[in-house]
Amino acid sequence: MAGARAAAAAASAGSSASSGNQQPQEPGLGELLEEFSRTQYRAKDGSGTGGSKVERIEKRCLELFGRDYCFSVIPNTNGDICGHYPRHIVFLEYESSEKEKDTSGDTHLFDKVRGYDIKLLRYLSVKYICDLMVENKKVKFGMNVTSSEKVDKAQRYADFTLLSIPYPGCEFFKEYKDRDYMAEGLIFNWKQDYVDAPLSIPDFLTHSLNIDWSQYQCWDLVQQTQNYLKLLLSLVNSDDDSGLLVHCISGWDRTPLFISLLRLSLWADGLIHTSLKPAEILYLTVAYDWFLFGHMLVDRLSKGEEIFFFCFNFLKHITSEEFSALKTQRRKSLPARDGGFTLEDICMLRRKDRGSTTSLGSDFSLVMESSPGATGSFTYEAVELVPAGAPTQAAWLAALSDRETRLQEVRSAFLAAYSSTVGLRAVAPSPSGAIGGLLEQFARGVGLRGISSNAL
Repeated sequence: MAGARAAAAAASAGSSASSGNQQPQEPGLGELLEEFSRTQYRAKDGSGTGGSKVERIEKRCLELFGRDYCFSVIPNTNGDICGHYPRHIVFLEYESSEKEKDTSGDTHLFDKVRGYDIKLLRYLSVKYICDLMVENKKVKFGMNVTSSEKVDKAQRYADFTLLSIPYPGCEFFKEYKDRDYMAEGLIFNWKQDYVDAPLSIPDFLTHSLNIDWSQYQCWDLVQQTQNYLKLLLSLVNSDDDSGLLVHCISGWDRTPLFISLLRLSLWADGLIHTSLKPAEILYLTVAYDWFLFGHMLVDRLSKGEEIFFFCFNFLKHITSEEFSALKTQRRKSLPARDGGFTLEDICMLRRKDRGSTTSLGSDFSLVMESSPGATGSFTYEAVELVPAGAPTQAAWLAALSDRETRLQEVRSAFLAAYSSTVGLRAVAPSPSGAIGGLLEQFARGVGLRGISSNAL
């Protein structure tokens, strides 16, 4: 208990030290993490035990989406579409004007969408489908099942650009936890019997990335996650109006990992959710991308499969400008939808009626400096709030870049909240004796930076 309290205190100190002025905390983040760590979200249970907490989480997500966008809601009240999808599935229509900031759409576009998968994808302007499964099919209850378009014998998805980018499932992240939360040097075993989906990316999508994709089975977890994120960012920022679908088998582990990283990366560039502060974007992605889409945090924690923790700790690996989308920034807007559409009407929409995504620049930037302290620790110094104006390349660089500062703020806020609610699970002491207790493990595992080496 003393070690856990010390870890929480160190995390709080690290969070405070990351900013000269204390950043406002999202008031509901602690309640969200406590609820998340106790139970898995199910759409049909929204009004049952703990329903009021879930409703507050859902309402807060809609409020945060409404800060920057007018949106429609696809109803999934009783899990009609999917039992572990949100009861209110958000479809962003277009970036809102100042007059629309205080209101958000509540138009019901669909009643049911099962059986209309391809037509729905076309309506949403999806062109690229990225499949994260390491297998073509899974065996569940003695039956072969799949959610992968790449094994459709009828070739019904031939009009889409399919990418097979196999990525380890949640089970692999027990090894991450057992290695004291160190992803460097951790390589997935691609020779396992069930792994039969090779990496497959059309050549025309890889030319500009300067990545040797033939070596993907040699990459450690850091390299693999970084390279896949670069690929997804390049698709999001391609020069057309096409959308991107990212999925695995269930949509509650690997899928939220990459969706969350995409959302935070684009936010850090000032291209999306421009009104949200670090604590607010953290709340939104934890609540919507993870909790409301059914990530089984309780189960994952009990097994040590800490993919959720990995996601936000991984932010330290994507702070550089090579992950920035500003070089290919595009400004696009979605036309408003007619709220009276029926499902049949939507399925018959012509190509010209479909929309695209939208982006705007940031309103402010944070400039933060760091100086090396004792081995393994850093000292955060002055933080200044300065106007950024239009996002030019020069305006986004300082001692540290604004992108790096923003992602560090999110990571610090997550570590502080996570350590004080969920906490890291203890691992067996390493043979070398390098990890001498929970506190030291926490400091090393998450790269916590205190005010000085004595603070830890």
